[in-house]
This record gives sequence, C-alpha cells and structure tokens, in this order.
Amino acid sequence: MKRTIVPSTAPKLRLIEAAEKLFAEHGFDVVSVRDITQAAGGNVAAVNYHFGSRDGLVSVVMTRYLTPVNEERLARLLTAEQKWAGKAVPVKEVVDAFVRPIVTHMDKSELSESLYLRLVGRIFGSHGNGIPAEIEARINVSIDRFTQALGKALPTLGEADLVWRLHFVVGAMIHMLTHGEALQRLSRGASGSPGREATLERFLSFAVAGLQDGVMNQPAHQAVAREPANDAPKPPLPHAEPDGGHEPPSQAAEPVPSDDAPLPQADQAGRKPERKKVRKVETESPQVMFEF
Repeated sequence: MKRTIVPSTAPKLRLIEAAEKLFAEHGFDVVSVRDITQAAGGNVAAVNYHFGSRDGLVSVVMTRYLTPVNEERLARLLTAEQKWAGKAVPVKEVVDAFVRPIVTHMDKSELSESLYLRLVGRIFGSHGNGIPAEIEARINVSIDRFTQALGKALPTLGEADLVWRLHFVVGAMIHMLTHGEALQRLSRGASGSPGREATLERFLSFAVAGLQDGVMNQPAHQAVAREPANDAPKPPLPHAEPDGGHEPPSQAAEPVPSDDAPLPQADQAGRKPERKKVRKVETESPQVMFEF
C-alpha cells in the first residue's frame, strides 16, 4: 500500500497551505490546480512536480489533518477504557473521545479557526471519496473501536440501531464543522457566539441524547408496579366514616366482607342485605382503594 508522506520543504508547504485554505473555502471538487499554484505563487507544473498529481496534493492535505486526529481519538478511548477497568465507558466519554481531538488540534493549524473547522468538516465528509487508502483503513479501525465501545455502553440497543445512530452523530458533527459559521446569520443572532468549549458541550448533549433515546426509559407498567424505596411500615388503608365524617355511637366495628366470603342469609322479611360496593378512587397510587 502506498503511503502518503507529508513534505516539509518550503516550496511544497506553500502549495499545501494554499490548497488547504482554498479547499476550506470552496471544497475539494471546485478548486483547480491553477487556483492553487496562483495562490502559492508558483507555476502550474509545480503540483505535478512535487505531488505527482492534484490527487496527490489532496491526499497530503487530508493526511495532515486526519492522522493526528485519528491517533488522538484512539488514545483517548484507550485511556477511558483503562480508567473504567473493563466496565462500559459512559456514552458521553466515548463521544467526547471521538470529537474533542478535532478541537485540540485546532491551534496547531496555520488556518483560522473558522477555516480549520470547515476544512476538517469537508475532509470527514469526503469519507470514501478521495481519502488516501491507508488513511481510510485507519478511519475504519477507529470507527470499529468506537462502535464496539458504544455497543458495550448501550447493550440493549440493536446493532442496526447503533450503526444508524452513530451515522447520524457523525453527520451532525460534519454539519456543525462545515456550516457552524452560517448558524448565527441564519438564526438572526439567536444562536449567540459561544466559544469552542461551549459549542462542544452543546454537541455532546445532543449526541448523547440521540444515542440513548429510548434506551434508558423503563416500560410504563413496570414504573407503576415499582414499590417505593422507603422501608418504613405502611399505615393501614383508611376507611370512610359514615354521617359526614362524625364518629357514630360506640358499637362493634363491622367486619369488611371479602370477595370470597359467603353472603349473609336473608332477614325475616325475605330481603337480602346489600353487599358493600368497592370503588377505586383516583389517588397518587393506583393500588389504594377506599370502601363505601
């Protein structure tokens, strides 16, 4: 497999840096070799001379950004797995390890923050289309590792759902990187101007909620039947008092008939006594019943 080498000589770096800025502003498909050489102050043959072709230059640009981000992703995930000592790493920590390296490498680029984010977003959005083979292989390894970590953190989630949710998270990340600058204009300022850490926290909250949606919820019938955590003895169920709540003259308490108890015999007049009816009353607990 041919390995992409990032050059360090001045003429090559000028071409690379000019290409990075143009790719960030306009995309990979629009920028021509002439555009790049004019911005770098060279001739059209310089790209072919130094990189073999325009595709060779694109590979170098992608390698400069994808390799360090991908390596830090795997390192952060490994650190989190070691911290949790074989247990499932929380979903938020997994997603943080996937996204944060993009932010940490921002200050290492010669590009402005907005151009850096747009370039990285375009690079990740080009997955399977122009990415060097060795870089794509490393990305696939990274995706497999993060999918396994999320599957361990969300064991009740089916494989298909897990893959789709991770796909949506990556799509949201790419959109945030490439179009984040337009949000303030489109929202007429309602989005505010948060810093990179605040924006990252917003994304993490959104991504984690999407990945966990429906997974943590308990079925309604289980929630109703759940006993309270309080171990204190429960008071006896209250009975309604006759005559508007006033206490009747002293007399023996009348036993409450159960459903299995036989009905009393008819009285001398041949009338059968009414059986007391039980009616459920809406209260905080559906198990509480009052007798009338």
